[in-house]
Amino acid sequence: MQTSNRTALHNKRFQIYIAAASLLIIVVMLLGINAGQIHIPLGDVMSTLTGNGTAENQLTIFQFRLPRIVMAVLVGMGIAVSGAILQGISQNPLADPGILGINSGAGFTVVLYMFFIQGSVVFTGWLSVVIMPFVALLGAFAAALLIYTLSWSGGRVTPVRLLLSGIGVNAAFGAGLIIFQMKMEPMDFMKAVIWLSGTIWGTNWTFVWSLLPWILILIPWAVYKSRVLDVLRLGDPIAAGVGVPIEKERRLLLIIAVALAGACVAVGGGITFLGLIAPHIARRLVGSGHARALPFSAVLGGLLLLSADTLGRVVMAPMELPVGIVVSILGAPYFIYLLLRKL
Repeated sequence: MQTSNRTALHNKRFQIYIAAASLLIIVVMLLGINAGQIHIPLGDVMSTLTGNGTAENQLTIFQFRLPRIVMAVLVGMGIAVSGAILQGISQNPLADPGILGINSGAGFTVVLYMFFIQGSVVFTGWLSVVIMPFVALLGAFAAALLIYTLSWSGGRVTPVRLLLSGIGVNAAFGAGLIIFQMKMEPMDFMKAVIWLSGTIWGTNWTFVWSLLPWILILIPWAVYKSRVLDVLRLGDPIAAGVGVPIEKERRLLLIIAVALAGACVAVGGGITFLGLIAPHIARRLVGSGHARALPFSAVLGGLLLLSADTLGRVVMAPMELPVGIVVSILGAPYFIYLLLRKL
């Protein structure tokens, strides 16, 4: 009876937090539409969204600001769920696609693509945007394979080796990025630097549509696997005892996490610490069960990245801070706190 009441309480709390975070996303979206070099009063924003705005406001909102806002939410959702999965399968609260080197692996192949292929007659316009997530995926999976191989010890992946291997792989791909950046033309070099810092500036609907299928397929799949994540969290001996094929499930979940991170890096650049922060906050608020923690991490990740992007546009206006830098400024102290607490 007590267990049933506790579950009902957790479910009600989860529903309240999901509703509150979703409402906050709508509020921040309206603030994001309102803010910028071209200030649009809130009344005009509402008129434009209902189809009664001026042609200038419609162009500004629907072609420039809304794609960026939607992209921030989607990228935040993907990175947050990727981080939650990595923390679950590694049993390491410090796991994050940026810290472990998955983001830098994806970034490395995208920079190679920009250096050697992008702009050719074959890969231009919308086709270039659609191909980029697949290119990033190659680098993300290469980094994940390296990390998984180096972390393997005594027939299993150990959390400490996973973190240390990820830091090493991150440094290696970072060095490769610098080498190719130095060979770029000055204009391409600046584009690569800004993009690798984490930015959704210049986003259009093509970028949104290229990322949306990845989010719509992979996040529900991750939630479907939430019970497996719960069992893995109990440790390998218990998971094996209840009949879970540990390494098979761990590899499948790793593929989901890497695919989410790679697709998000392709369109949003290297955004670190979001995949660390959002799952931690989610577990504190709705509990450690992944059936609740994963969807709430997704909503919270979207809210955090959208808020960081809006803050980056406002705090140094008319200049803009890349959203990845804003997230890093906020996330680095939390990472240090977790590191000190765990050690």
